Amino acid sequence: MEDRRTLFRKLHEADGAFIIPNPWDVGTARILAAMGFPALATTSAGMAFCLGKVDGAASRDEVLAHCRAIVEATPLPVSADLENGFGDSPESAAATVVAAAGIGLAGCSLEDHTGDRARPIYDFGLAVERIEAAAQARRSLGHDFVLTARCENFLWGRRDLDDTIRRLQAFEKAGADVLYAPGLGDLDTIRAVCAAVTKPVNVVMGLPGATFGVAELAEAGVRRISVGSALARLAYGAFVGAAREMRAHGSFGFAKGAMGFAELEGFFTGATKA
Repeated sequence: MEDRRTLFRKLHEADGAFIIPNPWDVGTARILAAMGFPALATTSAGMAFCLGKVDGAASRDEVLAHCRAIVEATPLPVSADLENGFGDSPESAAATVVAAAGIGLAGCSLEDHTGDRARPIYDFGLAVERIEAAAQARRSLGHDFVLTARCENFLWGRRDLDDTIRRLQAFEKAGADVLYAPGLGDLDTIRAVCAAVTKPVNVVMGLPGATFGVAELAEAGVRRISVGSALARLAYGAFVGAAREMRAHGSFGFAKGAMGFAELEGFFTGATKA
């Protein structure tokens, strides 16, 4: 376990950018590990979808059980998307870090989204206090743990780059190890965020809008690239398309694109690689 945590920290300290893909169950975690990715991250939306729930509706126990299953699925370090930390208070953020470390996660992200659409972003002071408490909890663990602090402005209609940078800078000062503002839509904005902080920056690809390659993002200063729920939504999109074909047309052409048993099972036996 210590090797996983140490490896995860070192990935952020290396030159360039690395991809940390987001599986949504044990099978997809094992496939991504077999393909050679160095670390994994959970997706709160992908997890909720596989439970038949909307994003944000899973309980604390459901989320932690899911994260434990992903941790135990492979030898890779795993960082968890833990949304707002199961509560509004700094104390809940701290308790979430302790719980996350206790199930073997190498890191987690906490966001300043409240979960309330009418008041989607925590006030600045409370948002910072929550990260301060989470960072203090991380320091009390006795082992490494990478804390990612997320500013959710751009996902909730607050396209205020100055406030986003102000929050990320405050999160860095509060003790976050990685900074993350999902929804940045162009390289100039990404570059401005990376230049404004000294800690590694995570950027998510796969949201609607422009996408950029690893080389472009690394040049802009990005250190870590995740894909959030994009892989899960891709898979569900293919599933729904196939179901619609059967329902509307009574045909089964979708099966031509299905992966064969040997290749798929090869990911679980070691026979199939990237």
